[in-house]
Amino acid sequence: MEATVSDERPAAEGPATFRDVFAQAEFRALFAANALSWVGDYLAKAAVTVLVYRETQSVALSAAAFAASYLPWLIGGPVLAAVAERHRYRQVMVTCDLVRMALMVLVALPGMPPWAVLALIFAATLANPPSQAARSAVTPQILPGDRLVVGLSIISSTGQAAQVVGYLLGAAIAAVSPAAALLINAATFAVSAALVRFGLRDRPPAMTAAHRSHLLRETGQGFRIVFGQPLLRAIAVLVFSASLFSIVPEGLAAAWAAEQSGGDLDNGAAQAIIMAANPVGYILGGLMIGRLLGPARRLALMRPLAVLAPAVLVPALFDPSPLVVALLAAACGFAVAGLIPVANGLFVRALPDAYRARAFGVMASGTQIVQGAAVLVTGALAEHFTIPDVVGGWSVAGVLLVLAAALTWPRPETVDAALEAAARANSADPSVPAGLRPHVPARAAGERARQRHAVT
Repeated sequence: MEATVSDERPAAEGPATFRDVFAQAEFRALFAANALSWVGDYLAKAAVTVLVYRETQSVALSAAAFAASYLPWLIGGPVLAAVAERHRYRQVMVTCDLVRMALMVLVALPGMPPWAVLALIFAATLANPPSQAARSAVTPQILPGDRLVVGLSIISSTGQAAQVVGYLLGAAIAAVSPAAALLINAATFAVSAALVRFGLRDRPPAMTAAHRSHLLRETGQGFRIVFGQPLLRAIAVLVFSASLFSIVPEGLAAAWAAEQSGGDLDNGAAQAIIMAANPVGYILGGLMIGRLLGPARRLALMRPLAVLAPAVLVPALFDPSPLVVALLAAACGFAVAGLIPVANGLFVRALPDAYRARAFGVMASGTQIVQGAAVLVTGALAEHFTIPDVVGGWSVAGVLLVLAAALTWPRPETVDAALEAAARANSADPSVPAGLRPHVPARAAGERARQRHAVT
């Protein structure tokens, strides 16, 4: 779902290596900036949930503090992502980092009421959609050919590792001083802004004034391509359904750990292992499934793994210890790791190049919205029922929902037709400048699409 924009350098022949990717100075700067921002983000999420829970003793408000970082996608994620195409990518990323730095400093001020904390977190995360869209668009300009594929894989894996490090550090530091954790997050944004400003070239916007239409019209086209095409719609529904349940242990971790009585772990350690377990499982799943299974087997397992993701959380009904909760969350992350990369690859192949930036906004917004809604709803339910009952019951409902989504998956001929149509669109779409248009002969487009599908 990354915007595909080639730069002036020819694509390298043959498979790229990690050394090829990190040989690009601009990529090194972008990689370091992303890693720092991600670590800071997850550190802040852990700290904010602790801060609000300490102030209010409310599970619902603690969950709301966690979910506040997702809600901006609801009110304008796709539009904000589209705005990034109209401006210089380096400028967009630097501005967003500086805005988030300033707002996180305000959150860390002593005596800040919970409602103000929620409002500031919400405002800070309004900068996420344009920042992520700009990064998505500039990465292909830095990495040509197969280096882009390897670079995106590195970025994705680093994001999961950053989540683990951020949650562990956040829970540990927040147990002593949530404000200190938030100030560290602000510092990561400052360093990120400096790395981008001085490490990336200043490129012109991808969309000139002559090619612009109404911003809402451009955004609406992104929604129509995702939900109007059967295969893209099926992928979106499956991914959104799985995401609706995998986030819940993280969102309720602070309150879940605090409600555990006795045991060998204190609250901070219990929260840390619960919040970090899902991304750890994701990293292990991505490595093992990617290395041990062939393309055809991974595609065949995509839907069963989507059902498995909520199913492994159902034993939460039996009120397990934090260590067992962490194992369940890790198993959920493992299953999601077998679903998301395959679904993402299929999505990209079925999507015309000219819509990738807008489709990124739609998919990213949908994922953020369903995850934020899941944490809000389960947090509210936990005010009236025990957390194990909420998580277990929510997961039972998840099994039924994802099973329904998996059973309505398009037939193979529908998948082939979608890949073929995308290949034709990418070879002839007049909205793509001639210099950036891939050359795919019409008679070869269908065969190429079938070959790609066969190795998914």
